[in-house]
Amino acid sequence: MTTPDSGSPSDLPLRGSVRIARLSETPLDLDAHLDAVEDASSGAVTTFVGRVRDTDPDASDAVIALEYSAHPDAEQALHRIAAAAAEGTDAIVAVSHRVGRLGVGEAAVVIAVASGHRAEAFEVCRRVIETIKTELPVWKRQVEADGTTAWKGLGG
Repeated sequence: MTTPDSGSPSDLPLRGSVRIARLSETPLDLDAHLDAVEDASSGAVTTFVGRVRDTDPDASDAVIALEYSAHPDAEQALHRIAAAAAEGTDAIVAVSHRVGRLGVGEAAVVIAVASGHRAEAFEVCRRVIETIKTELPVWKRQVEADGTTAWKGLGG
């Protein structure tokens, strides 16, 4: 039972928590991720945006797109990755990964992390992206201007 001054449990900040962990076929909204981690006791918010770039040293021509595909359990895996990164911290995490065809400049991954202090916010954000790169069952096929395609990042 709550008293009138204590607020309801849903009004209390969720520390060490994940507010967003999803795959999306539509463009990612950094502001929505920032709003999701908003918390009055957080003194630091870090973000990471991974974008499609037009170059790859192994490519025979300019990169024009990346096509992301995901395992059916990828969204659950993304939530586990974010929760593990935030576990034992004060951090609040919001993370999304695109699927489908993305053009150059489009965001493939968006992460926002709020915490009481910058060191923890940076560290949790880094753990999320590094673990995504090695453990999230999402794969990308690189499309080049000359029509060449290549699967990238298979096997971590």
